Amino acid sequence: MKQMHKTEMMRIINDAYATRGSEVIDDNIHVTVDRVIELLDEGEIRVAEKINDQWQTHEWVKKAILLSFYLNSNTPSGDGIPFTWYDKVPLKTAGWGQSDFDYAGFRSVPGSIIRRGAHIGKNVILMPSFVNIGANVGDGTMIDTWATVGSCAQIGQRCHISGGAGIGGVLEPLQANPVIIEDNCFVGARSEIAEGVIIEEGSVISMGVFIGASTKIVDRATGAITYGRVPAYSVVVPGVLPCASHDSAVPLPHLACAVIIKKVDEKTRMKTGINDLLRDDNI
Repeated sequence: MKQMHKTEMMRIINDAYATRGSEVIDDNIHVTVDRVIELLDEGEIRVAEKINDQWQTHEWVKKAILLSFYLNSNTPSGDGIPFTWYDKVPLKTAGWGQSDFDYAGFRSVPGSIIRRGAHIGKNVILMPSFVNIGANVGDGTMIDTWATVGSCAQIGQRCHISGGAGIGGVLEPLQANPVIIEDNCFVGARSEIAEGVIIEEGSVISMGVFIGASTKIVDRATGAITYGRVPAYSVVVPGVLPCASHDSAVPLPHLACAVIIKKVDEKTRMKTGINDLLRDDNI
């Protein structure tokens, strides 16, 4: 996408968002919003991207997604066998045939739902799962059964998001960052990553780990406590922290936390590695 074209789209989107609710909505706004959703769908633009080793969120892209809800009406979709949806966002694969799936290069099993405006990379496997608008799923990743990828979440290449895991979405507030799972990560079954948390490259999140912006992330080796970011190649398990001392005779409950127990080693890699036999090509 040419820079001038991007700059013009940014201007139109920002102006339209600032004046939303007014009676004047020209065709150019509709066309621009739809074009942004199309580019998101194709992976030509992203809600967030890594620039100079820092993740940056593009608020104007989030504004375009929000405007698409404002501008569009609910319409039925699907053929009623077995379901019909009534939504403002059509399904990404609605009306697709063999050639469309061949070109897209990912596998979508029965029960997987992808909203338009989500990008799915090559050799991705989608088990019965849900991927929301604005999300980006990198090449070779598996989204396992009943996992959810929220709006604008960014999932890297060759990740495994295990069964029932939840990757949180964010469309508001505008300045809030989406959840980011970098390349070669494993997120265990029933874990939940939310509120803009970043899981850095190669990390392994065990079963049942819940990490939000205020969750304490404790390095067991050093005792250091951090928030909002799991360092690269960490192995993380659920834990609890004792309550602070107090004068009350009634004991206070301990607080849940996430515990970094070690760095990823060969034994961990063997347990959580990607199985290339499940994918059409090696990446």
